[in-house]
Amino acid sequence: MRSYRNSLFWLNLMYVPALLLFLLFIVYPFLQGVRISFTNWDGFSQDYSWIGFDNYKRLFTDENIGLVVKNTFIYGFGSTLLQNVIGLLYAILLNQNIKTRGLTRSIVYLPVIVSPLIMGYIWYFFFQYRGGALNDVIMLFMDQPVDLLANSSLNVWIITLVNTYQYLGVAMIVYLAGLQSISKDYYEASSIDGATAWQNFFRITLPLLAPSITINVVLNLIGGLQLFDVITALTKGGPGFASQSLSTLMYKSYFGSQDAGYAATLGNLMFVIIMIVSVFSLAFLRRREIQA
Repeated sequence: MRSYRNSLFWLNLMYVPALLLFLLFIVYPFLQGVRISFTNWDGFSQDYSWIGFDNYKRLFTDENIGLVVKNTFIYGFGSTLLQNVIGLLYAILLNQNIKTRGLTRSIVYLPVIVSPLIMGYIWYFFFQYRGGALNDVIMLFMDQPVDLLANSSLNVWIITLVNTYQYLGVAMIVYLAGLQSISKDYYEASSIDGATAWQNFFRITLPLLAPSITINVVLNLIGGLQLFDVITALTKGGPGFASQSLSTLMYKSYFGSQDAGYAATLGNLMFVIIMIVSVFSLAFLRRREIQA
């Protein structure tokens, strides 16, 4: 009886509430989404029919899906690259013993606490065609304003930059924590050997930041691939499908076209893409940690 009480049985029961919440709010909605993708449900009516794989056939024959997936990858990988490069540079700079570094860290991190939708609207007033701050400057040198958000070759990158700006502080904080965990003994030993600053960075700093790089890359990829709020605020996915992502197209299909079955199919595609990208990137970066 005593051994039973001292066993891990009661400790393992502590997982049950978390497991139930996971099943209720994650697994069950996912399974419901899979089920709905095989129907023609409009999202509101009580009546719907099973249509088999028709939604998936429609998905792979949709002439716009290639552009939408391409945009989704640009948002994911573009934001990840910029956030990690700029975030690391900020972290290295603000890890130095300089004045006002605490204030500067707060300023860089401040956009993170703002709602992504609000952040998108703030930048909309900066880029908008008439009365936008950027066009006010452009009008000093040109006769006509430039509609940057309607430019299909630029608006995707503008959205990527705005998303990068907002979540740059998260990458910076993670890298700062990683830099502060590196012992100064490594740099003292390298200085005795006459190593340069670049050699210190590539031979000491970067390898020892491998766990921080893994965290930032995976989180940034997941966040970028499901980007929604900033796109909605800046372009609403337009013009046409020029800046649509899978998440905004899913929203448009559900609420705009009342096509919940196809929206669920798009959601399943987005889930598969995010799962594959995150699992493979995590496995690759973990392997690099071990090698480092």
